[in-house]
Amino acid sequence: MSGPAATGETADIPSVESVEGTGVPVRGNDVDTDQIIPARFMKVVTFDGLGEFAFFDRRFTDDNEPKDHPFNEARFQDATVMVVNANFGCGSSREHAPQALVRWGIDAIVGESFAEIFAGNCLALGVPTVTADADTIAALQDWVDANPDGEIAVDVAGETVTYGDTAVEVSVEEAQRQALVEGIWDTTALMRSNRDAIAETARSLPYVDDRDAGSGRVDD
Repeated sequence: MSGPAATGETADIPSVESVEGTGVPVRGNDVDTDQIIPARFMKVVTFDGLGEFAFFDRRFTDDNEPKDHPFNEARFQDATVMVVNANFGCGSSREHAPQALVRWGIDAIVGESFAEIFAGNCLALGVPTVTADADTIAALQDWVDANPDGEIAVDVAGETVTYGDTAVEVSVEEAQRQALVEGIWDTTALMRSNRDAIAETARSLPYVDDRDAGSGRVDD
């Protein structure tokens, strides 16, 4: 990630111009949010600790015996860039899915395509979801398999991914790219840092209760 971008009196949201790190390939189309984080692990007050349950049912048998899955492999344990295939994150809108991946250690995801709500939930955490064609993704997954310690550079601003001696063009949805690069992806922090402006705007609206406007509440 690049240096922070100041966005208000109390918020200091980092811009995400690029992400660098080693990769982990997770193959398969239509990997849904229930596969990313099974529903039984969502009965938590906070998201803390969800990382250990990422892909749990794909990683372990009913007897908790490890299956063949990249998240179980020692060579990928420090990976921060996940490389996936088509329609990743489909299914429910649960925000627990990207929360689990972030807590496992993922900072960026490169794939063929993403479910829209999943991509939006990733953006809310400052995690880029960048896309490329199937051949490009397959080549990158194969390279990661062969080079688990190899660095991958995801340039969000420039829309490229570089690995080894290869640089490929990728796509970043424009609103996502702007939010990440300009450091305006954390909307909750932005609202908290602009309470006075929000309250002033609210007071000018005839349908807002004066008590709420005066409090500068941003959580309704």
